[in-house]
Amino acid sequence: MVFLSLKLLTQLALISTALSADVNYVFNIVNGNIAPDGFNRQGVLVNGIFPGTLIEATPDDTLHITVNNQLTNPNMRRSTSIHWHGLFQGRTASEDGPAMVTQCPIAPGNSYTYDIPLRGQSGTHWYHSHLSSQYVDGVRGVIVVRDPNDPHLSLYDEDNANTVITLGDWYHGFAPAVAAPFLEGGEHEPVPDSGTINGRGRYIGGPSVQRARVNVVQGKRYRFRVVNLSAYAGFTFSVEGHSLTVIEIDGINHVAKVVDGFDIFVGQRYSVVLNANQPVNNYWIRAPIELQHDSDNDNFDPENVYAVLHYEGAPDAEPTTRADRDPDNVLKEHELAPLENPGAPGGNAPADHVIDLQYSRSTNGGTKWMFNGIQYLSPTVPTLLKIINGATVDADFTIPEHTIVLAHNEIVEIHLHGSANGHVHPFHLHGHAFDIIQGRDGPPNYVNPPRRDVFGIKGGTGIIRFKADNPGPWFLHCHIDWHLEAGLAVVFAEAPAEQRAGPNAQIIKQEWLDLCPIYDALPPELQ
Repeated sequence: MVFLSLKLLTQLALISTALSADVNYVFNIVNGNIAPDGFNRQGVLVNGIFPGTLIEATPDDTLHITVNNQLTNPNMRRSTSIHWHGLFQGRTASEDGPAMVTQCPIAPGNSYTYDIPLRGQSGTHWYHSHLSSQYVDGVRGVIVVRDPNDPHLSLYDEDNANTVITLGDWYHGFAPAVAAPFLEGGEHEPVPDSGTINGRGRYIGGPSVQRARVNVVQGKRYRFRVVNLSAYAGFTFSVEGHSLTVIEIDGINHVAKVVDGFDIFVGQRYSVVLNANQPVNNYWIRAPIELQHDSDNDNFDPENVYAVLHYEGAPDAEPTTRADRDPDNVLKEHELAPLENPGAPGGNAPADHVIDLQYSRSTNGGTKWMFNGIQYLSPTVPTLLKIINGATVDADFTIPEHTIVLAHNEIVEIHLHGSANGHVHPFHLHGHAFDIIQGRDGPPNYVNPPRRDVFGIKGGTGIIRFKADNPGPWFLHCHIDWHLEAGLAVVFAEAPAEQRAGPNAQIIKQEWLDLCPIYDALPPELQ
């Protein structure tokens, strides 16, 4: 292991953020019993709950989140690492979380405090473990950064913890055991046992778990922050008898658009305004799972994913109407346009750097998902540490690390295409939002394409574009966790020299440097 000199560490020392408030959270990562769908099992949980503790902040704040690793169950991974999905981490790539990309994991019995200046960023985000498939076992929750100057503020009356809606999937088996048959060459990805809304679901033959309930008062307008924090499942979200006005996707404000429902893939977020203007009653909140291959799980009912929109004064009961009505006007992603600074970086001029990424699957010698024939495998030294210690060009990284160097401030265009194997692949880029030049539907658009950080693509070619203006090592990966586990990822080493020195140099803490020697000293079963 190579370590930084004291001189370089001093140059990269933490700089105080004068205008920000400090917002503190403690995450005790524990093994605890939980039964989201009535089936009792141990999970890997934040503060003993699923979904985990809600993080709330404002754009000028600095988050300080102390993660105490108290894991002991040998059936699940006992080291951990947390990713703050959607937060750009300007100068704080060390706090981004993906294991062996930006940090060594936090060993059992140890702690680490993530220090994250938000630097004006707002919107709806989430967090999850980024160590192998650990978040399948429960480490996931929501981040809400409310902007007091939100340009959509006049459209809604209520926006609080009670208007956060999570969509999840749940497995009755422990993630390592569930993944094993697929990774050993199985034909299909593991299908969950149930889908959940706000941590509650049902499975075939299981108990009638009480549906989650979202309470409203007639005449008020509510900003629902809908987050897909699944490991595998995509959903179609709608509310019986109510239209939804989309105002934000993946933390980016968009021009308001009225729809009846929308598809939401793993890692995506939507803020929608619901006007509680219907007669006082109970209404279905519906989020059927879009099953991407035949299910071999007898517990799983992809349609049975419901919650209740409950008007004050209505009976304390489920709706009596049919629950299986599909929405008519489902959002088409290409019809969305950013509210601020629309237009792809560089306009329709040729990009500075075009990267062709073809994804494919192989079951020869075990299941492999690959970009350009390379299955990503985690290195033994974090990519960020390699860069801080001098790695600068592609050849400084091994082939299985699949790391591509980007120049500072260049316009990067990525072409994504390949063998979907029936899946909509939700590709997530760390450190940036990107413009979707060519999506699943609609013509190419450089004028005002939608902007987000998770892009769902199935067949054909998808094109995304961003400016490399945030030096750091940034993961691009499929957010179906089984596909990431099987290697469908690449790392962009953005502006390596700028990460080491100058105004964009990474902020490195001694606590971060200490993670690797502690982790490396663990016995293999704890890594």
